[in-house]
Amino acid sequence: MNKGFKTCGAILLGVFFSAAADQLEWNILDGEYWWAGLSSRGYQTPYDATSKVTYDLWGDNKGNQAQPLLLSSKGRYIWSEQPIKYVFNQGTLTVTTREGKIDAGKEGTNLRDAFEYVSKTYFPSDGNIPDELLFTHPQYNTWIELMYDQNEEDILAYAQAIIDQGYPPGVLMIDDNWQEDYGTWEFSPRRFQDPKGMIDKLHAMGFKVMMWMCPFVSADSADFRQLAQEGLLILDPQKTQNILWANTKNKAAVIRWWNGASACLDLSNPKAQAWFKEELDYLVEEYGVDGFKFDAGDARFYTEGVVSWQQDITPNDHTQFFAEFGLNYPLNEYRASWKMAGLPLAQRLRDKGHRWEDLAKLIPDQMSQSVMGYAYTCPDMIGGGEYRSFLNGAVIDEELIVRSAQIHALMPMMQFSVAPWRILSKENQQICLQMAHLHLQMGDYILQLAREASQTGEPIVKPMALAFPDDGYETINDQFVLGDNIIVAPVVEKGVRSREVILPKGNWTADDGQVYTGGKTIQIRVPLDRLPYFTLSP
Repeated sequence: MNKGFKTCGAILLGVFFSAAADQLEWNILDGEYWWAGLSSRGYQTPYDATSKVTYDLWGDNKGNQAQPLLLSSKGRYIWSEQPIKYVFNQGTLTVTTREGKIDAGKEGTNLRDAFEYVSKTYFPSDGNIPDELLFTHPQYNTWIELMYDQNEEDILAYAQAIIDQGYPPGVLMIDDNWQEDYGTWEFSPRRFQDPKGMIDKLHAMGFKVMMWMCPFVSADSADFRQLAQEGLLILDPQKTQNILWANTKNKAAVIRWWNGASACLDLSNPKAQAWFKEELDYLVEEYGVDGFKFDAGDARFYTEGVVSWQQDITPNDHTQFFAEFGLNYPLNEYRASWKMAGLPLAQRLRDKGHRWEDLAKLIPDQMSQSVMGYAYTCPDMIGGGEYRSFLNGAVIDEELIVRSAQIHALMPMMQFSVAPWRILSKENQQICLQMAHLHLQMGDYILQLAREASQTGEPIVKPMALAFPDDGYETINDQFVLGDNIIVAPVVEKGVRSREVILPKGNWTADDGQVYTGGKTIQIRVPLDRLPYFTLSP
């Protein structure tokens, strides 16, 4: 947090006594394009003088990473330490805050100039990266295969199938419902007979193991009663009541989320942070768990008049408390973040459906993460992470799975969940396997870029306009740049077997060995088994 802890107390969120609100209004310049601080809306960007959109970041990160930031292709920038509301209204950009001032200005003449300034000024990198294995090897998540039936036998079978099918082992994420209750972070004895033995076996196979985690606490559990009594939960505005609430006069808030209604840790309270860390450290020390997938924590869960321990904070601050907690563990993953750019946290795009329109969002949403300063990123799960897309009776589009794997292959991170060997033909499964090994082959280079990002703030993957400013590439959203010298041009539409690729000046060697002179648009063939990428000659 940028603020220090205040004197112990509680205050109703939404009532502020600090700095006054601020407002800025700018005319959008001719030929000016803007990127804004919502990764899950990256596919809408860049905005220009014809755009008409409104977003208020107070209490709403749209299910993904967010930053109180706007950047322009003309070198202009806008930042606030507090949540902003921004309105693009056909030629006018208006930015307001509920509290706190707005910083704005111009640095240089293009997107790259503006990005370099804001990244060094407002969210400088700290010199650290998440666990190296996240970058160098594919990741595997048990969610789509097991959903809410996480159990020892099937997890080991999934891991063994990865090895048997020739995929390189990497990070294995055990997803939601390995525990009995939220907030009771212990393996379910009904579904895990020997959890330590299971993790030992996974380690022997070459995996590191992450466990799914959230800030919620099941409201009828023993841990809930203890936490409520100790004052470590978010409170309801109705502080007292006629009926005792878990033997405490303070009434814990019940927050509705996708898994029902639960209490929630108040991570603005250092004592709650200490309790949470003790629980997770126990999993590390007792069972050999290597890290954690931190889910939920979205700002919208803290907007309904809840009461917190620390005074004068916003719902977004609770998202930041939860994200900062992950810095305790180098092997981590987040879907929801607020103002955490520059820090060693792995950031995944939110779950997307098994649909072509969602596949087409992966590149622009990932580029939005990069422009906001989030360097250590993963584009959802291959084929989509929305589990309802894979329920019984769902129609699996094999071509979509293959093209999704190709998009992932040269991204900073690559994550499988649905098992390609289970749902694909032998030929299509082989393409996915090739993409996994391409990522492995490029792993050392990606890791090098991650280390450079930890020093410079420069993202690992970039939109064309950030890597090659002043060349008129602002609206390109179906190709991206890995580092500064590899242009990746996947296919994002069904049935496409040829596509245009825009190459900047220079000599570019394609994945098939053909050399192209840049500074123009070329037409190439893209059969289903091809991921086109082009390397700039020195």
